[in-house]
Amino acid sequence: MNNHEIDYQLHGDDMQFVEVELDPEETVIAEAGSLMMMDDQIRMETIFGDGSSSNQGGLMGKLIGAGKRVLTGESLFMTAFTNEGVGKKHVSFASPYPGKIIPMDLSEISGKLICQKDAFLAAAKGVTVGIEFQRKLGTGFFGGEGFIMQKLEGDGMAFVHAGGTIYKKELGVGESIRVDTGCLVAMTGDIDYNIEYVGGIKTALFGGEGLFFATLRGPGTVWVQSLPFSRLASRIFAAAPERGGSKGEGSIAGGLFDILGGDRK
Repeated sequence: MNNHEIDYQLHGDDMQFVEVELDPEETVIAEAGSLMMMDDQIRMETIFGDGSSSNQGGLMGKLIGAGKRVLTGESLFMTAFTNEGVGKKHVSFASPYPGKIIPMDLSEISGKLICQKDAFLAAAKGVTVGIEFQRKLGTGFFGGEGFIMQKLEGDGMAFVHAGGTIYKKELGVGESIRVDTGCLVAMTGDIDYNIEYVGGIKTALFGGEGLFFATLRGPGTVWVQSLPFSRLASRIFAAAPERGGSKGEGSIAGGLFDILGGDRK
């Protein structure tokens, strides 16, 4: 094992958090802002990149590793949590929106997982967090969320989160499925992945599902989410009252709007 061996326990149902158990000198890395709580004698340290051995080749290696995260829209920095006590200690990380946390043992999936750029939550120290470029030019220009995905490599535990209900699909040799690009959470490294155009102008313009979808071909495993955050956010934004429009007069929401700064007429 090149990665730290960590134990974990998932808590909750629709608003989950993962509790990681660290032996002395064990370390887990996580996205900044994902910490929920931790025991005493756990040292928290901000690091460049993911802290893996592949990114420790001097200053240039660290800059390259951190720079990869910028391309995925993430921060240059990650946070490492190390148990400096003499017994087992615990640190917990929470999902940023309603959904599920999926534990991934990379040693059981050939050491590589490709996931949406905002799906990574935490991992054992030693797991490499990089980027996965798509091979075809059309993917980059038209794929939306599918242009750049994160790549997790190693032989340790990693945790990814997704919205709504999670569906795990096993694809056989030559078997394929088509998925909305936002609903794709993760896939094993042996999946053949591409972005395809939705044929038919009426479907493209009025179908409500966008112009492109992801085509995934086996063998391999795919994880799909029923409620991507982008879809949830767009519905909330569309339902929000405009500044000069109706404020729901006569309702509790309308009254709260007036109390919290809405204009009374």
